[in-house]
Amino acid sequence: MPEQLDLVGSLHRATARDYLGRMVDNKVEAMLTAKQYEADYWDGDRRYGYGGYRYLPGRWQPVAQALIDRYGLTAGSRVLDVGCGKGFLLYELQCLLPEAELTGFDVSRHGLASRHPDFRGTMTIGRAEEPYPYGDNQFDLVISLATLHNLRLPELAVALPEIERVGRQGYVMVESYRNEQEMFNLECWALTAESILDVGEWTWLYATLGYTGDYEFIYFE
Repeated sequence: MPEQLDLVGSLHRATARDYLGRMVDNKVEAMLTAKQYEADYWDGDRRYGYGGYRYLPGRWQPVAQALIDRYGLTAGSRVLDVGCGKGFLLYELQCLLPEAELTGFDVSRHGLASRHPDFRGTMTIGRAEEPYPYGDNQFDLVISLATLHNLRLPELAVALPEIERVGRQGYVMVESYRNEQEMFNLECWALTAESILDVGEWTWLYATLGYTGDYEFIYFE
């Protein structure tokens, strides 16, 4: 049965955020820059996105280990990351399972070019909202972290069934909210989100579109 997990929440909560400062910092211009998903978004000023997204040894290792434990991944497993960015989570999976077949795609050329130099898997340009060039159940696990909320509803109607189609198991993480304060904070902070939905709306959407995998929400408390 699908479960709501908490794999990334501690990493998300460890970052301090000035919500009002983000909202009044010429945010429309910042949103337009961020939605290019290139150097400014990853490694430019914090007002455009991550403000410098670098590999920190072991940061993603607990998440990688949790995925291995939860989904029974082994040396022969195939994993796809939809919206893999710089692929640091895939690299941590490689460190733990060197023989696994690891694949990712992302819209960002800068992100893909910034992968860990020792990553041996496959990372290519691709969009989450377009049909995937993979066969049915080709992967033992399909993951997607902090990507799907950047799609509009018609695009989600493509992405979620594709994640379901190509993977035997699934785990997706999106930004969401549970109350008015978290909704306000999310609306202040988000630069790229196109679908700002509460928990009930996301779970309804998953069921409606036939997604049967696990899921996680991160909140802006």
